[in-house]
Amino acid sequence: MSRPHSFTPPPCAHTRQLRTSRGDFAVLDASPPGAVRATALLLPGYTGSKEDFMALLEPLSAAGYRTVAVDGRGQYETEGTDRQETYAQGELALDVLAQAAALDGGTVHLLGHSLGGQIARAAVLLDAAPFRSLTLMSSGPAEVVEAQQLKVKVLSDALATLSMASVWEAMRALDPPEETATDGEALRRRWLRHQPAQLIATGRQLVTEPDRVAELAAGPLPVHVLSGERDDTWPVPLLDEMARRLGAHRTRIAGAEHSPNTDRPKETAAALAAFWDSL
Repeated sequence: MSRPHSFTPPPCAHTRQLRTSRGDFAVLDASPPGAVRATALLLPGYTGSKEDFMALLEPLSAAGYRTVAVDGRGQYETEGTDRQETYAQGELALDVLAQAAALDGGTVHLLGHSLGGQIARAAVLLDAAPFRSLTLMSSGPAEVVEAQQLKVKVLSDALATLSMASVWEAMRALDPPEETATDGEALRRRWLRHQPAQLIATGRQLVTEPDRVAELAAGPLPVHVLSGERDDTWPVPLLDEMARRLGAHRTRIAGAEHSPNTDRPKETAAALAAFWDSL
């Protein structure tokens, strides 16, 4: 679980509803102080939310990028249903295309973190036209490693029988003491607003995702593979190999692990802006 530095938007950003042809989505929308170079759409990972990108908003907007981080369907402040089929990857990919269309009608730099990267890839494979580039942040070529598959199964089994509050208490009991001492109430509020059906359905995607690298490599978009220097969800050498297969730009963020957006946000924002600037 990504742990945002804050749930309070910086002065450059505000929380609002993005109205699309597929419903309303809660977003953090950050505007540059001057001319807009381009728009970036950021998709969070499993159990995450738009706040996972909070620390990126000021540096990216200062670099000239309107930056829009979104809660996907059934995540945190975006409404969802209790039906798992509404969170099929194809449905979530169509949501992303609708979000891009609602932003400004122009081309968008698309970024997905972890699960968000798989959803972003699915959207691009449906229709790459709305996008200028794709960044896969700590998001691998196929299913997560076996240890993470087991964690997802345990969580999904718990969600099928227990309340969200009970599952939260069980998860926190397993956290190291230094993690339970910070962010607790804000993280708990976010967790309780997730739809269990969304977590079960997207968890299933994480453990069954096929390798679609060849399909993506055949497409027209420039791709950026960005990660920390360590990752327990997709090993970094696997991400290196995926970047090679894609002919992608590759960035490793020193001192970061699975969430460079929260581990090293300034360095991550600088790498993102440099890639977008190069295009």
